[in-house]
Amino acid sequence: MIGFSMRQTQLVIRTLEALAIAALLAACSSSGSSEKMTPSGGSLGSQIHSAKSAVGLVTNEFVYASNYGSDNVSAYKINPTSGVLTQIAGSPFATGAADNLAITIDPLGKFAYVANEGSDTVTGYTINPTSGVLTQVAGSPFVTDASPYGVAIDPMGRFAYVANDASNNVTAYTINPATGALTLVAPFGAGTNPTAVAVDSTSNFVFVVNNGSNNVSAYKINSMTGALTPVEGSPFATGNSPYPVAVSPNTHHVYVGNYGSNTISAYKINPTSGVLTQVAGSPFAAGTNPVGVAIDPSNKFAYVSNYSSNNISAYAINATSGALTQVPNSPFSAGNPAGAAVSHASKFAYIADETGNSVSGYKINPFTGALTPAAGSPFAAGSDPFAIATCRSASGVCKPPPL
Repeated sequence: MIGFSMRQTQLVIRTLEALAIAALLAACSSSGSSEKMTPSGGSLGSQIHSAKSAVGLVTNEFVYASNYGSDNVSAYKINPTSGVLTQIAGSPFATGAADNLAITIDPLGKFAYVANEGSDTVTGYTINPTSGVLTQVAGSPFVTDASPYGVAIDPMGRFAYVANDASNNVTAYTINPATGALTLVAPFGAGTNPTAVAVDSTSNFVFVVNNGSNNVSAYKINSMTGALTPVEGSPFATGNSPYPVAVSPNTHHVYVGNYGSNTISAYKINPTSGVLTQVAGSPFAAGTNPVGVAIDPSNKFAYVSNYSSNNISAYAINATSGALTQVPNSPFSAGNPAGAAVSHASKFAYIADETGNSVSGYKINPFTGALTPAAGSPFAAGSDPFAIATCRSASGVCKPPPL
């Protein structure tokens, strides 16, 4: 009913579930079956599962890895208990372009986008929230500037931003909310060799890491057009050869991996101006050549993939200051780790293993942040998987963390 609050809606869902289960139990009791079969012949468990599905209580979680060498995307379903990955039907999905370097899922949960460095394009897909299947949107792939390395979507799902390494800029696009098609707004100047881009959760600011000029550009987003305006004092200094960037879910901090100096730079975001100020103790030590960074949705832990030391650095985050402290037993063994992602409930971490042609899965200790390999990990992918993204299906879409 129109006007219901979210709390009231959840109450209705729980009530419907209880009524459905009660009716099924009554039917089972009246049937006199010792094997808990319903009058329709299905097991009680399967009928309860169907009842939950009818009111939107059954969800699926998926992982997507962009394969740089095989020009496609591997897609997996997550086992919600173990974190084990199973490739879904139809995987891998072709991008129709070369050198798939980055992948992101729009926060509204309808579309996925892959930056194709070798083709100067971005491939767009619709996501089937039930099966996880990817279907290219009409007109895809979409033209970018030279050598797109990174792609990000604003939290309201209106604008896409692509960091173009060889043209030293970031291109902005509007997103058609019905089809996922991209329409160019304009390119905006960045530093030298921009490699990654992130948008804060308020849809106010964009942050672009410049690998060649050792800094991060910050921009204010025009909420009507998606156009970008540099914030005062931008760009802000990083360590040597920065590569990945992530914004904390609470939008208080930005984290940049410095590939050349083996550190993580942490910044506090001024919520009004977007100006970045390094937090006390920054930069923080990492492994050799950090190339991926992910923040868990609870904002408790950060995970950094260290490409050349073959491990993952795990940190506890001080929610107030943004400072990082390595958790016990960090770093954790990995292959040649590249992109990193965390599942929606902060239960699992997934890492693209580029030279191993696989995805590594880990269980996250909710108290310490420590990582334990999932059973059967690593899981086969295409050639040279480099970036990774996750989403959870709910209400007819598949949203990335945090929900």
